[in-house]
Amino acid sequence: MAAAREKITCRRKAILRCGNWESVAIMKASISQKTLRVAQFALLLALEAIVCFTPLGSLPAVGPVVATLGMIPVIITAIVMGTGAGTAMGAFAGLFSFLVWTFMPPNPLVAFVFTPAYSLGASRGNFWSLVICFVPRILVGTVAGLCFRLFTRLDWKKPFAYGVSGVLGSLVNTFLVLGGIYFFFGSSYASALGQNFGALPALIGLMILTNGIPEAILGGIAAYAIGYPIRRHVMRSSRF
Repeated sequence: MAAAREKITCRRKAILRCGNWESVAIMKASISQKTLRVAQFALLLALEAIVCFTPLGSLPAVGPVVATLGMIPVIITAIVMGTGAGTAMGAFAGLFSFLVWTFMPPNPLVAFVFTPAYSLGASRGNFWSLVICFVPRILVGTVAGLCFRLFTRLDWKKPFAYGVSGVLGSLVNTFLVLGGIYFFFGSSYASALGQNFGALPALIGLMILTNGIPEAILGGIAAYAIGYPIRRHVMRSSRF
């Protein structure tokens, strides 16, 4: 009887040890996944900083608003890491844009629409400057992430799911920024450019064609060309 009890006790201890080792393995895997996500976000954030703070992120454009590649890291983050991470990256993009337009504006004549720190005569930046600077960038990550999730559930072909998500995310930024400028600073913005307010819709339309459309096309291409292989690698890594 004593020997039988001893065997049962040993088996129980062995089971507990296995359970403990499994728990430790699960914890280690969880920690490694979190570390991997932090590292991925940090790398994409570094890329965002590069395209925001250096000339590498600027595109030749027509009009006073500079065309940039700044939305591409936001779109890739939303696709690879999810809507929440994309939204957070969009907030960083807004912060970087605010710093650029405050301390080294590409066009000082219109800097007041992006930062309250600038003024041009009677035209002054205000609360709506912050809205224009932050909200469109934040929503880029939100829209791109939600669209990609929807298109994936609808079983769209990968090039379309990635590409259309990138295009829509980029266009959100274009239309919200230019729309915000028109509604909140229309007269001041037109005056800063030496134009009548009546000519502003045509000027905004020109900027959509010369800035917004190229940015959207590049966003769609980058979403698939860069986002797809990264996401595939991440998905494979998460299985091990």
